[in-house]
Amino acid sequence: MSQDRRMLVLRAVVEDYIRTQEPVGSSAVTKDFPLRVSSATVRNDMAALEDEGYLVQPHTSAGRVPTEKGYRFFVDRLVKVVPLSVAQQRGIEAFFTQSVSLEDTLRRAARLLAQITGQVAVVASPSIVKSHLRRFEMVPLASTTYLIVIISDTGRVEQRTVATAMPPRQEDIDRLITAVNARGDGQSISLLSRLLRDLGESDDFSSLRGFIENVATAVSGMRDEERSDSLYMSGASQLTRQGAASLSTLAPLLDALEEQVVLMRLMGSVSRSAESSGVGGVGVAIGSETHTQGLLNASVVTSGYGSDDSKGSMDGSGSDDGTNETGGDDPDNSGAAAPLAFVGSIGPTHMNYPTTISAVKAVAEYLSAFINRQDS
Repeated sequence: MSQDRRMLVLRAVVEDYIRTQEPVGSSAVTKDFPLRVSSATVRNDMAALEDEGYLVQPHTSAGRVPTEKGYRFFVDRLVKVVPLSVAQQRGIEAFFTQSVSLEDTLRRAARLLAQITGQVAVVASPSIVKSHLRRFEMVPLASTTYLIVIISDTGRVEQRTVATAMPPRQEDIDRLITAVNARGDGQSISLLSRLLRDLGESDDFSSLRGFIENVATAVSGMRDEERSDSLYMSGASQLTRQGAASLSTLAPLLDALEEQVVLMRLMGSVSRSAESSGVGGVGVAIGSETHTQGLLNASVVTSGYGSDDSKGSMDGSGSDDGTNETGGDDPDNSGAAAPLAFVGSIGPTHMNYPTTISAVKAVAEYLSAFINRQDS
């Protein structure tokens, strides 16, 4: 038996099942795909593919449907990713040019991806601690209370309120702001608390030492506070319109979408691994590969966007908590640039993988371009 032909049969079954969500028989394969062999030969190939675990026959009189192993082989070896058309690319670019802020851009990206794929779209905001400092400000709210404003190179804005026992002199606050911006401009925000503490230990800011320590503590706490509020999601309602989605598979999936911290961890992991083993930089986790109970009948397609390619530090001594400044995303200390965040799509295992991969890749590229423009 020709192994090449057998894989063509597998691709035909997967593509036909994705299109119809109905078991695929040998007659449909020979009719819709130019294999130039008889239905009997295709039946033998399908039987062999079933024995090898790529296909399954739900009923004795029915055709075959792909298994998780079949989908995995299809994605890894057989999928043909077609780039979006020029019209689609122009449409995406026009969609993004209307954005007024980073948050608006990410919301638009989620809505757009959901529209293209007909599935759930998830877009994570760039982590503030992976970003780099553009501007540091302190605004007085009261005599002993200040609003700390941190603006990153990605356009993200973080605010914290800090109190002090004694009202600081405004000229001292102005000197501190100037010093932080002079020494911290373009440096990793993950190291900002260390910079502040260094300034607080200097003689120039001895009168602000207690206040600066409060500011440094607030800044260092941003890593722990960063959770699911940085996640933008769209398209969950479209899952209910999936004709083949049964209540038994839909309910766990909807529950899984509520666990946004779990989703962030999963999609972040898949997008990072895609840099070396994905399809054009796009990672795909199918069913049990997600290691998430509610996603056993779903697939996740995701890609990182932006990159944390700066390995320098504010004082050359690393981060203030003993981890690498990318937040632990480079455990091998290889120096490879890690993505700032991810964009992805979640849908049934019978999703249209070529379209979904192309759409995720295109949106990720446009988000990367947007981030680069913010940094310029």
